[in-house]
Amino acid sequence: MRLNQRIAIIDYGIGNIFSILNSINYLGYRNVILTNKELDLKKSDVLILPGVGAFDEAIKTIKEKNLHHILNELVLVQKKNILGICVGMQMLSEGSYENGWNEGLNWIEGKVKKLDLGENFTVPHVGWNNISVKSENPLFSNMDAIEPHFYFDHSYHFDTTIDNISSICEYGINIVSSVQKDNIYGVQFHPEKSQKNGLKLFRSFFNSI
Repeated sequence: MRLNQRIAIIDYGIGNIFSILNSINYLGYRNVILTNKELDLKKSDVLILPGVGAFDEAIKTIKEKNLHHILNELVLVQKKNILGICVGMQMLSEGSYENGWNEGLNWIEGKVKKLDLGENFTVPHVGWNNISVKSENPLFSNMDAIEPHFYFDHSYHFDTTIDNISSICEYGINIVSSVQKDNIYGVQFHPEKSQKNGLKLFRSFFNSI
């Protein structure tokens, strides 16, 4: 266990950054910062991309701060590991139809679409759901349950190819609950709100690097 890893939570003005910071600090990691500075991000060992609210506002702010160019270099060229959370995961995609078409970071194939559910299921999808892990994945290597539960809060979902899907949850339809492509990871749920399982996910992610 490396508690001295340099962990950067990307602060672009939108996101649940303090809840994430508190969760990671609780685990004992000593070098965790909130930052949008290029030098800090370059010095980091691992990146966290948070996100709440609407996709269009989040990606707009990322691009206004020129973070997309910095992150492209760090993630695609230098191969730093990154974990996108909720809208942070959705921004890994080609783009989203929320409030009109908006291009994403285009790191993982697929598009973000509004949840289209039956009458017995409400949108947004808010609350606890079990997930089914579809592949061996570092995020879930330390879970006690076969189908661990996590806290969700979203109206849109990431429609991607099966090769990128590491877990799904069932809520009227099969919803992609996590993705991975090489060094790029994403979760639709909120580990910082998911109590014990969320802490285990963070620990597993950092230990895998």
